Amino acid sequence: MFENLFKMANVIITLKIMPESPETDLDQLAEEAKSYISSFAGAGDMRMEQEPVAFGLKALKLTFVMDESKGSTEELENQISKIGGVNSVEVVDVRRAVG
Repeated sequence: MFENLFKMANVIITLKIMPESPETDLDQLAEEAKSYISSFAGAGDMRMEQEPVAFGLKALKLTFVMDESKGSTEELENQISKIGGVNSVEVVDVRRAVG
């Protein structure tokens, strides 16, 4: 009766990537980050958003779905942080997908 309650689910992750400067090419940065995300979480829908921070600097927010059985995103964050032009990477939202 309760076996369905304990199955692994999908989670929706939002990563916030801060570039080193306002001159950083966010489109190029997004393409490289998406490649790492696809390798880590598998192919799937991804949403990209640019969020104004200050003085022309914009953060890149990437939202994607992954199976929660993969566990932590720490390895993915470390890979993305090594992309040229990236200042920092952090998970800003994690939600369990319903349905």
